[in-house]
Amino acid sequence: MSTLTIEASATKVWFDQYNMWIALTDGRQLSVPIEYFPRLLNANQEQRKKYILSGNGTGIHWEELDEDISVAGLLLGQGDLNRYKQYKLDKP
Repeated sequence: MSTLTIEASATKVWFDQYNMWIALTDGRQLSVPIEYFPRLLNANQEQRKKYILSGNGTGIHWEELDEDISVAGLLLGQGDLNRYKQYKLDKP
């Protein structure tokens, strides 16, 4: 695993209609579909704006939404693991 992946930290988070965008300290910008995170998908714009960068930007937290996202996890392609559990439960 690359050191850059693990050490990358967020400096800013913003949203467009379909994606969550994260600016990283190394200059990269990461785009992730909002649908990967049902709590963010169902939140309004004001709720999405109320985030806190935790751990010097290694995590993103939304108190009101009870949502925590790891920047390293995003870089590894991980979404909300509960989303996958729910999907599996809905399938026969």
